[in-house]
Amino acid sequence: MAGKRLTHFDRQGNAVMVDVSGKDVTERVAVASGSVVMKAATLKAILAKGIKKGDVLAVARLAGIMAAKRTHELIPLCHPLPLASVTLDIEPDTRRRAVDITATVKVTGRTGVEMEALTAVSVAALTVYDMCKAIDRGMRLTDIRLMHKSGGKSGTFRTP
Repeated sequence: MAGKRLTHFDRQGNAVMVDVSGKDVTERVAVASGSVVMKAATLKAILAKGIKKGDVLAVARLAGIMAAKRTHELIPLCHPLPLASVTLDIEPDTRRRAVDITATVKVTGRTGVEMEALTAVSVAALTVYDMCKAIDRGMRLTDIRLMHKSGGKSGTFRTP
């Protein structure tokens, strides 16, 4: 890491939005994932659409998509991006008593969409928690992480 510096700070230590005007426009893709672990009865209620607030998985999917589109309003110094695609795959896992969330975000632009994918997963998971907290306050949001990113000068990254 010698010689590397954080890109969101100038030489005086002031926060700055990174200037991406000199970067090439390329297709950029990011995939993030995470899980919400809960009681078996909570997952059963979600699957039976027995949660009073509504269809938990459908609302979480919509919340994640909306969050990805607003990442620049939530995370300081993120660029507003014209996202080409945001998809959320939300899969229940009864063996682990979990809802697994995967977000894939695409853009053709000068900067990546890792933060948008991570925000989508985080907000989808928070939505599951919010909609089910009346019956299970012990739910855990876990393993939210970047799984893959491609495009741009730094190339491809995959979680080992």
